Amino acid sequence: MFYDNPISFKEKTEWKTLPVTQIFTGNFTQQEPLPEDAIEAAVAVMRHGRLHRYNLVGDEAGEAALLEQEFAAYIGAKYCVAVASGGYALAAALRAAGAKVGDKVLTNAFTLAPVPGAIAQAGCDPVFVEVTDTLVMDLQDLRAKITQSGAKILMLSHMRGHIVNMDLLMEICNLADVAVIEDCAHTMGASWNGVPSGRHGIAGCYSTQTFKHLNSGEGGFLITDDADLAARAIMLSGSYMLFERNGAGPDKEVFNQIKFETPNCSGRMDNLRAAILRPQLRNLDAQCAAWNDRYRRVEDGLRDAMGIQVIERPKNEHYVMSSFQFLCPNLSKDQMIDVQKRTAKRGVELKWFGADQPIGFTSRHDSWAYVEAQSVPNTDRILSCLFDMRLPLTFTLEDCDLLAIIIREEVGAVFRAD
Repeated sequence: MFYDNPISFKEKTEWKTLPVTQIFTGNFTQQEPLPEDAIEAAVAVMRHGRLHRYNLVGDEAGEAALLEQEFAAYIGAKYCVAVASGGYALAAALRAAGAKVGDKVLTNAFTLAPVPGAIAQAGCDPVFVEVTDTLVMDLQDLRAKITQSGAKILMLSHMRGHIVNMDLLMEICNLADVAVIEDCAHTMGASWNGVPSGRHGIAGCYSTQTFKHLNSGEGGFLITDDADLAARAIMLSGSYMLFERNGAGPDKEVFNQIKFETPNCSGRMDNLRAAILRPQLRNLDAQCAAWNDRYRRVEDGLRDAMGIQVIERPKNEHYVMSSFQFLCPNLSKDQMIDVQKRTAKRGVELKWFGADQPIGFTSRHDSWAYVEAQSVPNTDRILSCLFDMRLPLTFTLEDCDLLAIIIREEVGAVFRAD
């Protein structure tokens, strides 16, 4: 995916580097087409027309209920609720866990907008915890913020697929009687010390938005082993009094009082999206391995490159990486902007978390004006030198080699020009 691209003397002077000969032509937002069996399953649902998950015939289970059973089995959870989005799953988990309006909820200072958005949707106030240079929650700051805030719930974001030491985090939270809800939008298929991501806390929440590990456009899951929490989540999702038709819910007796006191917030997954997801779930492990192959190719290409710091991964973490992050800790703000412009001219789209204004999907804690401003200086320092890049499976391994070459060259050129 490259070709000769002669540039003018003026451009050469501006770039302060050798003439560019390699341009990347891949599309960073183009996902793989859905597998044929997913397409066939979707067409079958469209042909019979029963898209609503509770619109069933006779003893028909329905695609959504079958998906709940299959995802619960895959992740090793007792209960699973298929919902309209990962963000909905997060907000439902908070409310089902007993969060009340005005409660403080701890979360990562480095995450994406749906996480504080879910906290705000539940009427709660986010308390941001610093992150480390390895992009995971700073556990020393977590201890301090638990004490300072009095919060009893942590919404832990495994942001961009980076998993903190879950053994130590759970020890801290259990000692402080803090319930943990895991945001696993970027870690479906990942694990820590052999325990699947989402299985450490009281609930795990996943996304099936197009850029996640399963693709239904929008969608998500909430999993838990807590029967009361699961029942509340099912009622919140909009089951009406049809909760017995959910595929991986608790016994009907658990709903006896919950069904009267829990509001219907209409966040169900429909049978069409569930039909699309079931075949993908069967192939998830192979897809995750393919993403990691691409991640490691870029990692190998950038390790020890001038001006670049890759994120070293702990041995206890089994990651699934559909994106790549790296730091340029010795570059100024203007130099980071220069790198972003240079790589863009060569077809490489880098997101930068140090920009003054939110761009596209990328924002940070000081962009969210609905949250009280908070001081997280270490996180700010890290975000000011953090680049992020998607790695869709439409990229080949050779594409990943070229991505690394272009990034090395352009960061190196800016670094040398200083």
